[in-house]
Amino acid sequence: MPDIPENIHPVFDRILSRRDKETRLRQRARVVWLYGLSGSGKSTLAAALERRLHADGFTTHLLDGDNVRTGLNCDLGFSDADRGENIRRVAEASKLFVQAGIIVINAFITPTRALRELARGIVGADDFIEVYVEASWETCARRDPKGLYAGAGRGEVRQFTGRDAPFEPPEQAALVINTDHESVERSLERLYSFVCPRLRPPAG
Repeated sequence: MPDIPENIHPVFDRILSRRDKETRLRQRARVVWLYGLSGSGKSTLAAALERRLHADGFTTHLLDGDNVRTGLNCDLGFSDADRGENIRRVAEASKLFVQAGIIVINAFITPTRALRELARGIVGADDFIEVYVEASWETCARRDPKGLYAGAGRGEVRQFTGRDAPFEPPEQAALVINTDHESVERSLERLYSFVCPRLRPPAG
């Protein structure tokens, strides 16, 4: 944790506790962090998971890479430093939501192991559920929902992850979903079955 300047006086000890909020919401707040190449299916699964959890009575919030870059992180580009700051801000925002008792579902490329460890360190390992949404470059390029792969091929998109900038698959992740081989419905069912028990409050 960075040093706190002398003129900053946190009041965490005087605000309503996370446990109080989780008890009211009847859930265990966590961050479900989906990552993978552009076009792998992260945002599709994140949105579907949120709808499924909402139908079950959970209180959630979804943070998506493109959405965040239109507001909170609109001042950031795609340099290594800006990518790091993008993830740092998202992780800090996610931590605030968790302290409010809310389940956060994140969909971000998060291309390197160092960035994923940064996010985990900020959120806290006990609250961080890492989900790798795996799909090959060829599959993502074929889907190309935003036209980014075509643009990268024409040299119009710089620092494109997986081409000009690295993407590091995880050495291990809490859950790996391969959308090359699984339907959206099957992927969602596996994701939901893995996540849901971890969001329920402890018995008693």
